[in-house]
Amino acid sequence: MSRYLFTRLLAAVPTLLVLTLVAFLLTTAARGDPALEALQQAGEAPSPETLATYRRQLGLDQPLPVRYARWLGGAVRGDLGRSYLSRRPVGEVIGERIRATLILGSSALVTSSVLGIGLGTLFAVRRGTWIDGAGRFMTLLFASVPAFWLSIALIVLFGERLRLLPVAGFGVDRHLVLPTLALALGPAAALMRLTRARMLEVLSQDHVRTARAKGLPGGTVARWHVLRNAAVPIASVLGLRFGHILAGAIIVESIFAWPGMGSVVLTAISGRDLPVIGGYVLITGLLFIGANLLVDISYVLLDPRIRLGKG
Repeated sequence: MSRYLFTRLLAAVPTLLVLTLVAFLLTTAARGDPALEALQQAGEAPSPETLATYRRQLGLDQPLPVRYARWLGGAVRGDLGRSYLSRRPVGEVIGERIRATLILGSSALVTSSVLGIGLGTLFAVRRGTWIDGAGRFMTLLFASVPAFWLSIALIVLFGERLRLLPVAGFGVDRHLVLPTLALALGPAAALMRLTRARMLEVLSQDHVRTARAKGLPGGTVARWHVLRNAAVPIASVLGLRFGHILAGAIIVESIFAWPGMGSVVLTAISGRDLPVIGGYVLITGLLFIGANLLVDISYVLLDPRIRLGKG
């Protein structure tokens, strides 16, 4: 098991290096002079002397490999540079908002997992019934609806018509419900379809028929003999869905006025604040890689062949 975990950690190193390179290149990808645009955004007169001084402060007068090495060294220490617009440290700008995004993303991931696995299992067990038919139609519908459209529909229904839930603001109470549903329903629908397909595949295997022949209850068979054997590919999808949820959170946070990283990155995009954009890509990429490492570790618990070094 330790060899497997070491291999997975080692395999993440090239991905981390590529991620840092992409994040750095985003800070240099815009046309024009970032120093000139930053001074203009701040309302200062960009004289040649002021422009040259600010370029030196930002390190824009250095060759690209030198700038990457300096940026990477700073990133290892937690220094992602300074915002062109606010001139504050990028880590401080993003750090103020990351907690709200993690709360929303974690809530959406848990909700989509519970709904996707639970209802997908139900649809597989009730294959061919009206429950299965309605479930397949529902999953197709929610998987096809964009998160921003679903957000607006939830606001109109639960906020304006029924007046049951708040449609803006931050809180881990009722304020969390609507943005969580807007982020979770699409991934949950895709997970339902995958869970149903994997469950149907395992249900046709010999050990399931043997368990049923022994007279075991249907719930016991589904939970211990079917779902556990279908869990590895489902866990893989959960790691990928976390990245999709973080990406979708940008728009959903803006719609619900949720004070997360979404508003920060949208402001950075509109103002071409490249260090903030690069910092956002690096941090979300690290979260995505970390989530998938946790999924890899979960394989050891789900599949005895991996735990025994045979898979």
